[in-house]
Amino acid sequence: MTTQPQSKNQGTTNNPSAQTAVSGRGTTTVADGVVAKVAGIAAQDIPGVYALGGGAARALGAVREAVGQKDLTQGVSVEVGQTQVAVDVTLVVEYPHPLQKVADDVRDAIYAAVEDVVGMEVTEVNVSITDIHIATDDDEEKSAPSKRSDDAQTGQREARVS
Repeated sequence: MTTQPQSKNQGTTNNPSAQTAVSGRGTTTVADGVVAKVAGIAAQDIPGVYALGGGAARALGAVREAVGQKDLTQGVSVEVGQTQVAVDVTLVVEYPHPLQKVADDVRDAIYAAVEDVVGMEVTEVNVSITDIHIATDDDEEKSAPSKRSDDAQTGQREARVS
């Protein structure tokens, strides 16, 4: 039985969440999730990007990472057309990185990655910065319980000595 390549319209009608390209040698279909993953990987590689996604997405991501799964599309949404892609990305930036520079670097990286890896034109990349990560916040939270127990032990030792 001989099969003919599907036209672009037929390919996207059967699977609305995928991009289909037709050539003389067959069809290539790229799912939206693949495009989002490429964009997420590109964004995470930028210096100053602490995490992708808002508060709830990061909390869910922490649970996933605890069980050995990492969601590379967290904080990334894409709209894929026939030959073009629009990307929205939400991120948390490490302090004291300049917010606009990080956003511009993320935008440039996503443009380059999607156009190079996926082969589609990127029409826009919208970057939302929802938080700033301060390294001392994590250090204080992690050391606070142990500091309290150290203080209690020191107080007990001082009480025995006096």
